[in-house]
Parts: sequence; structure tokens; C-alpha cells
Amino acid sequence: MSESNLKSLSHFDNSGQAHMVDVGDKAHTRRIAVASGIIKMLPATLQLIKNGDAKKGDVLGIARIAAIQGSKRTADLIPLCHPINLTKVTIAFDLDENNSAVICTATTETTGQTGVEMEALTAVTVGLLTIYDMCKAVDRGMTIGEIKLLEKHGGKSGEWVET
Repeated sequence: MSESNLKSLSHFDNSGQAHMVDVGDKAHTRRIAVASGIIKMLPATLQLIKNGDAKKGDVLGIARIAAIQGSKRTADLIPLCHPINLTKVTIAFDLDENNSAVICTATTETTGQTGVEMEALTAVTVGLLTIYDMCKAVDRGMTIGEIKLLEKHGGKSGEWVET
């Protein structure tokens, strides 16, 4: 990897070694991130979720709690993420009956020295994996995808919204 490429990747030092970025001198600011993803399934599986008839219980209620827990454990899962103090995590699920899918949207917030994008992305991923786990007995062909950052606010790099 060239030195110019290394400088553009904040998780590598000048010799190419991975390190946790020093955020000690950064200002404490309010930071918000929004991410989303989708799980596609058979129409009958979506109806089980919608009607609350899944054998393991309230799929979306449990997935919501799992997503929140996942956001709080991001630094345990992603090696170079800073453990941060989340001030708010919101999880929303939308049922898309036309495409037989559930869309998960996570909003994470903190007041701190580093952003919360990874926490939002982790929340979405864990929420969707929980839906898969709770419904796999009836639909092993579910697919998870389109996990992405939708927007971020705050911090040195400012505002970013997906276009």
C-alpha cells in the first residue's frame, strides 16, 4: 500500500500497521447516524411476522431489543471501534408487503469525540439477523442485504446524507 493511500485510511499508521485512531483532541459534539437494511422472505413468513404468529414469539419486538443490544456492543465486535456512550438508539421496522420484506432503520446518537455510524450499522445487522434466527424454521431462504448508512450528522466531517 502506498504512503498516500495509508494517510487516507485513518486506521493505519504511516508504516501500515493497524491502530485505534486517537480522538483525544476532538471536540465533544452531538453526533447522529441513521442506517438501514432489508430482509426478504416468503410472503407466508412476512404474514407470520405481521400477525404475531411466529413460533418463537414477537419477532419484531425481540429484533428491536437485539438491535439495541448490538449497537451497544459494537466496540466488542469491530476491533478498532471506540467504545462510546450512546445517548439514544431508535429502531424502526417497516413491513414491505409488495416485496415481502422487512426494512430495519436504526438511529444512534451520542455526545462525544467520535461518530456513531458503526453503531447504527451494527444495530441494523443484528436486528435483521435476529429476524432470520426467529423465522428460519419456516424460511431458510431469507436474504439480508442493502445494509447502508443513510445519513450522519455532527463531528469534524459535518453532515452527510445518501443521495
